Amino acid sequence: MKLLLGIDLGTSGIKTVLLTPEGQIAGSGSCELCLSTPRPGFAEQNPGEWWEACCTAVRQAAASVTGRSEVVGIGISGQMLGSVLLDRAGAVIEDCIIWMDQRAQEELAWVETIIGREELLRRTANYPLVSYWAPKLLWLRKHRPATYAKIDKVLFPKDYLKFKLTGVHDIDVTDATGSMLFDTARRAWDWELFDQLSLPRSFVPKTASESTAVIGSLRADAAERLGLLPGIPVVAGGGDQMCGAVGLGVVREGVLSSTIGTSGCVFSYSSCCITDQKPRAALSYCHSVPDAWCVYGCTLAAGGAYKWLRDCFFDKKHVTLNTSGQPAYRVMDELAVQARPGSEGLLFLPYLSGERTPHPDPAARGVFFGLSARHGISEICRSVLEGVAYSLRDTVEILREYHVPVDEVRAAGGGAASPLWLQLQADIFDAHIAVTNVAEAPAVGAAILAGVGAGLFDSVPQAADKIVRVVRMVEPERRNVPLYADYYETYRALYPALQDLFSSQAGKVGRWT
Repeated sequence: MKLLLGIDLGTSGIKTVLLTPEGQIAGSGSCELCLSTPRPGFAEQNPGEWWEACCTAVRQAAASVTGRSEVVGIGISGQMLGSVLLDRAGAVIEDCIIWMDQRAQEELAWVETIIGREELLRRTANYPLVSYWAPKLLWLRKHRPATYAKIDKVLFPKDYLKFKLTGVHDIDVTDATGSMLFDTARRAWDWELFDQLSLPRSFVPKTASESTAVIGSLRADAAERLGLLPGIPVVAGGGDQMCGAVGLGVVREGVLSSTIGTSGCVFSYSSCCITDQKPRAALSYCHSVPDAWCVYGCTLAAGGAYKWLRDCFFDKKHVTLNTSGQPAYRVMDELAVQARPGSEGLLFLPYLSGERTPHPDPAARGVFFGLSARHGISEICRSVLEGVAYSLRDTVEILREYHVPVDEVRAAGGGAASPLWLQLQADIFDAHIAVTNVAEAPAVGAAILAGVGAGLFDSVPQAADKIVRVVRMVEPERRNVPLYADYYETYRALYPALQDLFSSQAGKVGRWT
């Protein structure tokens, strides 16, 4: 039995799948990861822990396979925007500054002064963000010069795992887009940007690979750790959003995805590089489908907001409201169902980690608006779910501006397991929400890319069509659509009204922390 190994390096854990060419999951594994937040606005992870977790999860997957099998390709999906620093010996210099880190705001402002927002937009197809590589590297150069002086190579998170597997330094086009040093339309590094910011060109490989390209083979020492045979081809892989889109079948125009994990993302395929002309972090990236692009937007605390609510009010470590013995999320959903649509006017801004689309503002914070004595825990639970869906609708509306059809939206992540969250997305987006047969979309997408690289499939769309199937469709409740449209207008008005206060409050917190 030939199998394809897909590895997904997330923020909270690593998941692995062994996929047959027919689309069956023959084995799977997982391992949790830790997150370090040493200061407000800082977020780091230890790449060494990623590798150990990867080995554990792959061995779990291999052990769960019944019958004789052969792994014929390996693909990796990963959290995006993180900067893994390697010295000349290939050793990690210090913890990775990951995607949710907000520390490099002054450096971002400096880049905008030196190059200009509009010029960066023209050259990279994206407005600059504090999460991108360039500001992080400039922060290191300024604040940790000894660390910066040791840097020989910089890799994205999943590319570090590829390095451990193959010994090859490789970056693919999807992650490269998040460097702020890449010409997205040409799918190539913008070397002039490196020079203008005095960042060494040698930090990165000379070319960025397409996601299906075979970049090396599994080394003997890595194979022993993973419980696999050496020599298996490894493809370049892609960012988790792009691999997740492949795993959901978002490989041609007309189909979107909505993923609710720690963060939330609405993602669309494009046959050309679309550049949003407004500074609202509608991201234009290279897709994992060769010679294709995508437009997507993110909210930074989607499932993360619901987890915050769980940890504060339903987890045994804190004040527990869960005495039934049921999983906390199920109890929360059951409470939320008891509240009326719209939560009787209670609105929630899910900006617990700052925000990205359409408000790229590290100072933005979570807000409950309209709270009254009538509201109880049911309305609070429902308002958090609705608030995340409103935030995702912000990206849906941007896509509609560019005449992207929003007819079928394929749900993924933890949000796809919640019937209420599926219905809320259908009602708030006013769109059909599809559930597919794929549960772990990024890992499956990575395996599909490996299958194309190994020659089992002719193309990514052909493979996705074979493996991904819609198993359920959730239609909007027509009576709820105008109600949510009305509340959404209030939701949209809240951030502009609070923007200056968010900034002022952030300064106060920084002063007294």
